[in-house]
Amino acid sequence: MMGSLAHTPSPSQGCCMRGRRGDRMTINIQEHMAINVCPGPIRPIRQISDYFPRRGPGPEGGGGGGGEAPTHLAPLALAPPAALLGATTPEDGAEVDSYDSDDATALGMLEFDLLYDQASCTLHCSILRAKGLKPMDFNGLADPYVKLHLLPGACKANKLKTKTQRNTLNPVWNEDLTYSGITDDDITHKVLRIAVCDEDKLSHNEFIGEIRVPLRRLKPSQKKHFNICLERQVPLASPSSMSAALRGISCYLKELEQAEQGPGLLEERGRILLSLSYSSRRRGLLVGILRCAHLAAMDVNGYSDPYVKTYLRPDVDKKSKHKTCVKKKTLNPEFNEEFFYEIELSTLATKTLEVTVWDYDIGKSNDFIGGVSLGSGARGEARKHWSDCLQQPDAALERWHTLTSELPPAAGAVSSA
Repeated sequence: MMGSLAHTPSPSQGCCMRGRRGDRMTINIQEHMAINVCPGPIRPIRQISDYFPRRGPGPEGGGGGGGEAPTHLAPLALAPPAALLGATTPEDGAEVDSYDSDDATALGMLEFDLLYDQASCTLHCSILRAKGLKPMDFNGLADPYVKLHLLPGACKANKLKTKTQRNTLNPVWNEDLTYSGITDDDITHKVLRIAVCDEDKLSHNEFIGEIRVPLRRLKPSQKKHFNICLERQVPLASPSSMSAALRGISCYLKELEQAEQGPGLLEERGRILLSLSYSSRRRGLLVGILRCAHLAAMDVNGYSDPYVKTYLRPDVDKKSKHKTCVKKKTLNPEFNEEFFYEIELSTLATKTLEVTVWDYDIGKSNDFIGGVSLGSGARGEARKHWSDCLQQPDAALERWHTLTSELPPAAGAVSSA
């Protein structure tokens, strides 16, 4: 009689099932629940693409009934673009440029203005503020500062830096940094690297994030406003293994820079601002050595002691040499010196002006920094400057010129230090 009673298991007991006569099969409560409880249909996990409108080959971008995203899965698509990008209202007359990146929230955002002044050959960089920077110190804050480089050719000579803001993740700088000697050619092929770093007095400064802006995006005399998310610097493959698209993105890499330049192009060593004027009254050429910018560092302290020498070639009598004074420990010297060559205008047309910049060293040979030659055999801006001087007597013409590691063939023999 006792064997005929039905046995109902409690939640804490296992469930018994009969197999062959007299045998029992014990099933634990977890298996019992898995067998007798049906969870219903499993809902698919939402993907990030579900939150954005999809565009297909259809006339309205739907691409058919199966390709449309449900309306309740696209809340971000209804938000205004400015809210998504974090854009702010720039000053009147300034063009705004903002975009987001995948790791934007982790690194923060940087707001700045860029202005290319074509008349004065200057690039004005206004570093305004940053928001939501990544904490770098033990107190959950950071000591951020911003540094700028022009690529390709980043070095100490073209580095500009803001002041450091202490213990903040939302620093405000409002500093103006200026590059001199920027030409239209620089705007075409150079990139401005803006890096945000954390200053650490007890160890090395730490990198937070960076932004790279191709200067070709700037329009002359028109301020452009940026509010952009910082990004990490991602190591890229060598140019030999890159696709065409990736090679364009990584044009700032030194290896790619050398590959693009090729053996026929010379290394840039800085800029020099020259003034040329042929005086009809004095019957001679006035050469003004005004200033240099972003010179290559030749000393171990990261600076140079530059001076400038000029020759008028061919120089049979070896009397055409002029030399400026030495400026100590600087990569952006100002000379404002003027030299005079007594020569007829017709004879001047057959000459070549050779300008070289040197680093002064005590007790050993001076180091050659860079040079440029102006004459009928020169190329580009150097030839145009010389031609304009001959065609416009008594007019002082100021132009920036690029210093190269070697003198062009038009210079003739390279002068010794």
